Formats: sequence, C-alpha cells, structure tokens
Amino acid sequence: MAEGGSGSPKRTVTPYDEAMDALSSLITKRSRADKSNKGDRFDLLFDYLKVMLNLDQAISEMKIIHVAGTKGKGSTCTFTESILRNCGFHTGLFTSPHLIDVRERFRLDGEDICEEKFLAYFWWCYDRLKEKTTEDIPMPTYFRFLALLAFKIFAAEQVDVAILEVGLGGTFDATNVVQTPVVCGISSLGYDHMEILGNTLGEIAGEKAGIFKHGVPAFTVPQPDEAMCVLEEKASKRDVPLQVAQPLDSNLLNGLKLGLEGEHQYVNAGLAIALSFKWLQRTGHLEISYLEQTSSLPEQFIKGLTTACLQGRAQIVPDRYINTESNGLVFYLDGAHSPESMEVCARWFSLTIKDDNEQNTLNCPSQNNYQSMHECVDKYHDRRSGKNFMQILLFNCMAVRDPQLLLPRLMKTCASHGVYFKKALFVPNVSVYYKVGSHALPPTDPHVDLLWQFALQRLWENLVQGDKGREANDTDAVFEEVKDDTGSSVRTCANSAVFPSLPLAIKWLRDSVYQNRSARVQVLVTGSLHLVGDVLRLVK
Repeated sequence: MAEGGSGSPKRTVTPYDEAMDALSSLITKRSRADKSNKGDRFDLLFDYLKVMLNLDQAISEMKIIHVAGTKGKGSTCTFTESILRNCGFHTGLFTSPHLIDVRERFRLDGEDICEEKFLAYFWWCYDRLKEKTTEDIPMPTYFRFLALLAFKIFAAEQVDVAILEVGLGGTFDATNVVQTPVVCGISSLGYDHMEILGNTLGEIAGEKAGIFKHGVPAFTVPQPDEAMCVLEEKASKRDVPLQVAQPLDSNLLNGLKLGLEGEHQYVNAGLAIALSFKWLQRTGHLEISYLEQTSSLPEQFIKGLTTACLQGRAQIVPDRYINTESNGLVFYLDGAHSPESMEVCARWFSLTIKDDNEQNTLNCPSQNNYQSMHECVDKYHDRRSGKNFMQILLFNCMAVRDPQLLLPRLMKTCASHGVYFKKALFVPNVSVYYKVGSHALPPTDPHVDLLWQFALQRLWENLVQGDKGREANDTDAVFEEVKDDTGSSVRTCANSAVFPSLPLAIKWLRDSVYQNRSARVQVLVTGSLHLVGDVLRLVK
C-alpha cells in the first residue's frame, strides 16, 4: 500500500503499477528536438540484443515486415496484420504510440497482449538488462526498451509474421536493428519531425530509406518527386527492388468499406496489399506476384481490410456520459500532427458530418476569401441554429510543431467543405509525458504553464479575423479571464477558450449540451495523439 499524500487515502500498488513505474524511469528528460538524439550510440542496440538478451538468433529467424513513413505507417501496419491474420497466420504487431495503455503497442493475433504475459516478458527483459548494464552500456531509453520487449514477445510467442512500425525516422530507429526483413514499406512522406530528420523532403526521405536492406524488396506509395528521387537513389545503392504500390481501387472490396475511415486509407491499404502479397510470395505461401493479380482480391484480403481497427485514427466516439436521444456530444478523434495529415483529417471530419448539415449549406466565401472568415462563422451558425448542430475544435500540439502550418490548413480545408467551428478549445495534455500508465488522469495542476495554449489561441483568433499578416501577439481580439463553477480560470475570446485542463474543457462541453438538450455538438479532437488518448480515457 502507498500513501497518496498527506491525509489522502491509501491506494493499492499493483504489479502492473510497479512495471509502469520501472518503464517510466527509462523516459529521458531530453527534448526530441535535441540534435544529439540523432544516432545516439545506435550500436548499443546490438549489445542489448546479442549480449544481454540473447535474442539475435531469434530475430534473424523472424519473418518481419518493416514499415517507415511520415503519414499512414501505423494504418499500413494495421491493415497488413489484419490481412495476414485472416490468411491464417499467427501475427505480431508493434506500433506506436499507445493512446491509453502501453500494451496497445504489442498485439498478438489482433489483440493487445494480456497483462499476465506483458508482465512476464517485461520483467524478463528489464531484470536482465538491469543486471548487465554498466556505465558504458546504460539501460536502454524508453522506446528502445519497448522495441527490445517487442522482439522478446514475438520470439517467445513464435509468431509467423512480425509487423514493425518505425517509431521515428528509420536509420537510427530502434526497430532498425532488424537486418533481414522479408519486405520493407515506406508510406506517404511529408514534413514532420523536421527538428531531427531534416528540413527538406529529400532529407526526410533519406532517413526513412534507412530501413532498406541489401537485396530486400521494398514498396512505397506515390510520392512527391523530391522524395521519390531519393528513395530510388537509396534503393539503387543497396540493390533494393523498389516498386510503387497504387492506391486500392474501392471496387475490389465488393461493396464493403475499409475498416479505417478516410479517403487517404485507400493509399495505405494499397501499400498493405503489396506488402502482404510479397511476404506471402517470399515465404513460400504464394506462387504468383501481386502485380499479376490486380483484377480481384482474395476473400481473406477483403476481410482483413474491412475489419482492421486502430484507435485514434478517424475514430468517432459518442460521449458515454451524455444520455440524449440525439447523442448530443460526439467526439471525432484523429491524431493528425503534420500539415498534410491535418488537411486529410479536416476533409474526413467535414465529409463525415456532411449528412448532418447538407440541408443547411450556406453559400459562404471559399478558402480563397479568407479575410471574411469571421463573418462567415457568424452567419453559418446563425443559419444553422434551428438545427442545433455545432462544431467545436479541441486542439493541442507539441511545442516542436509549427501551429502556423497546422491550424490554417485545418481551418481552410474545413471552410472549403462549408464547415466552420463555433469555438476552438485549447488545452494542455493531461497525460504525464514522464510517466506511463493507464489509470485515472491526474488532477488539474493549478500552476500549469499555459503560455503555449495562449499562443495557439492568439493564432486562431487572428485566423478567424483574417489577420494573416500580423504576428500572433498583435491580435485585436479581446481576451477575458473568467472563473468556471469549479473556481478555475478560463481565458475566453469571441471564437476560442483556453482551459487549464482537459477535464474542465470536457465538463464545459457536457454542460453546454445539458443546457440545451436539443443540441448536437460535434467535437473534432486533433493535433496530438496524446490528446486523443486523454480524451478517450475521459469519454469512452
């Protein structure tokens, strides 16, 4: 038993809590933007695997599919796992990040690893590493440990196929200790993690292509010319047969829909199909190549594609605490955090709610007439008030992102589909970055630093007003500090609000619905997968 603080009740510390505390100790306090992260003694991973964990032989025998990319690599891996599982294979899937529980990163036959197995494998790895590490070879950092744990799990469980999603980049990613994958994939490339991977698409493509191995076939999706040229160059140097997988033709699904929502998923599905066919071919389970079989899909492939599931990607969740006939509070969750994925997210959200608002289409200025956005927002919601539909944005992004690349893309894309947010809510992440766990969210910190959220709010107000040329702190918007019924300060403005915690923002949304039972509030949650995970904890 452990005290929760002076005068507070005791709480039981479970074996899972102890594992999470140990895992949390491996999270470094260093920013990902720290240039010294690059490489960071990558060779240590081979010491961990070979000398300390004795997993090198097991990994060399594992039939691995390795996928890197900027956008869609998690979805591609999820589709691929689902396809091969439905073909009858025993599958292991390693993805990141997790949204609620770290066990989400390790899936066996489509299910998160159970707590009993997780704890057994966790302590097997942790104890051996703790015993054998030294000053020269310290304990692996958080993500490296998780990758090592994935290798242990998949080896011990004797999976037929292991699908590995790269965490960051490719060249120096912990998953890149794999030397002999069966096939590699590169999903769509774009501008993300530029503080580490480079400032051009070519530099980013070069880092992603770091997973290419000599003679191992690889697939990618249609890419911008700058990125494709680099991928082809890297492939040529390593004698890698590189092919472009075309987006899936929806007609091949026999009238069914992909398990993951969004038009962009047809690109990811096309890559997953190519990877699956090539894996089947190279492991002796298929005699013909994918390119010779494009007029139809096997039944197992169709089932895999249409039943795939991944939290936090184009996910719709009604608030379980709102009990109204019209499901008055619905959250549309997507962890988009790059300019390109933000546009895709905005398009998905706009098209998804189209059935609710197509009878109320307003002839508002398009994204090209951005100066009139504030007038359009007011007119849009005035016209729609009879239907009681309201779109709200709930947003946060990491400080290493550039919100001036994210928020304008989001607003313009929604506006081009006739969708305008009544209010934008900015909150800090509730999940504690330096601690891992799936338990109750921590209480609101009365001294939380909200300077980043205030900057996001100023930018949003400027965008709505159309003051594109001004600095964020030059806005003419009037900000007001008010107290909610819990006594917490909320900074409001005409089109936005900053809440000191996510639970307070959720409470405000629920109160708004309770005060108007006929309202249907549609909340787009985006900008950060951490935020998406926090929301899922509170509403699902």
